[in-house]
Amino acid sequence: MRAGQRYPQPLSLGKDFALLLKIGHVPESTFVADELAMKRLAGELITRFQIGDMVLLFGDLGAGKTTFVRGILESLNWKGIVRSPTFNLMQVFETEPPIVHADLYRLSGDADFGLEEAGNGRITFVEWPERFASLLSRTDCWRIKIEILKDGRNVCILLPGEQVP
Repeated sequence: MRAGQRYPQPLSLGKDFALLLKIGHVPESTFVADELAMKRLAGELITRFQIGDMVLLFGDLGAGKTTFVRGILESLNWKGIVRSPTFNLMQVFETEPPIVHADLYRLSGDADFGLEEAGNGRITFVEWPERFASLLSRTDCWRIKIEILKDGRNVCILLPGEQVP
């Protein structure tokens, strides 16, 4: 799909989404009805991420950013609890592939706290990346924006190199 091209309506998860992933397309926007659907979406997207990728997660409090990461980890057979690392800033999960989950909500500015180093050899998921200005200018990151709707969530997915609309 070309940058800026949109599907006329959100895709349902399941066969349509799995087929698009298999042929190398990621839908730019999809509707998820509940927590289970969000985790399923994350589990399907993990096949597109590679070691070294950084995934920036945008959304209001309660939008589902941590639920998305929980879905990633559950799809990788992680059995432990997954919480937003708000106070310790990041958590490393020794799954295959290894995952870093960072939450920058408590940060301001661009203080170096080891995110780049922690992400070496792992896939990194970052909640509240807008708190770390240098992340926003990067063009090599996936961007996932989760919007709260009355009946679920709209999840917008931008591939690395695509411009934010």
